[in-house]
Amino acid sequence: MIDNVIHAALIMTTPVLLAALGGLINRTGGLVNIGLDSMMLIGALVGLLLAAGNGNWVAALMGAGFAGAVMGLMMSLIVTRLDANEVIVCLGFNIVAAGLVRFFLKSAYGAAGTLNLPDVTRLPRWDIPVIEDIPVVGAIFSGHDVLTWLAWLMVPMTAWFLARTRSGLRLRAAGAGPKVSRALGLDPLFARDASTVFAGFMAGLAGAYLSISVVGLFNEGITAGRGFLALAAFYFGRNRPVMTAVGALLFGVFDAAQIRIQGHGVPAELVQMLPYAMVIVILTLIAISARKALGARS
Repeated sequence: MIDNVIHAALIMTTPVLLAALGGLINRTGGLVNIGLDSMMLIGALVGLLLAAGNGNWVAALMGAGFAGAVMGLMMSLIVTRLDANEVIVCLGFNIVAAGLVRFFLKSAYGAAGTLNLPDVTRLPRWDIPVIEDIPVVGAIFSGHDVLTWLAWLMVPMTAWFLARTRSGLRLRAAGAGPKVSRALGLDPLFARDASTVFAGFMAGLAGAYLSISVVGLFNEGITAGRGFLALAAFYFGRNRPVMTAVGALLFGVFDAAQIRIQGHGVPAELVQMLPYAMVIVILTLIAISARKALGARS
């Protein structure tokens, strides 16, 4: 029982973790991206269309990531070059993406919210030799796909990039503020552009994971607010990749738990709100802790 819950938790953690790491890089570069959900939504649709169209899951992932990256570039250019408010722009992208998806499904497929295509190539799941035969451990860690492993591999890679590479240090300096970055000879606009493109790519992958790995179809509510869970995860982690991963895993556990609880006499509406209620609780505790720490220092 517990091994199945943990296995499901790792699956549900994957899209949140991918988007959260992209959002963390974006925030480090100077832009808080609350439009991750829109990029995940478009990535989910593009990923499904490509997986059904050419039968190549690698092309589907790359196409979904590219679609998210293009959205990220558009978002960054509007914010940095036109000096638009980033919160309003990101919210606008969320609304516009949802509307465009609904219009596309209706006009191209006559579908009302859900698109179920034949011959969708799903992400292959890998069984790990030896590990899969170990009781409990095999059930937890074996049978995951490439994006789950990539998401967790990205955690130490992101930490190393930000702390040990020249590009990572430049990104952190650029995100500290325009005046600071220009004094160091850096271009803060390029840092925002590059980090937002990366965030879009990661969110696109996260969306494709939902459509071609988890469910095998597309629904206009497929992200279920996971872009905002990703936002909460990197706020929970305070720009630290490892703690961001811990936050994403917590949300994944709650998400998996609510799936298991359904059907045990608990109202579905109450069960489905569990991950989002825990987000509020966790962020509230973080805010209280930060305020106490600030008071202690003063």
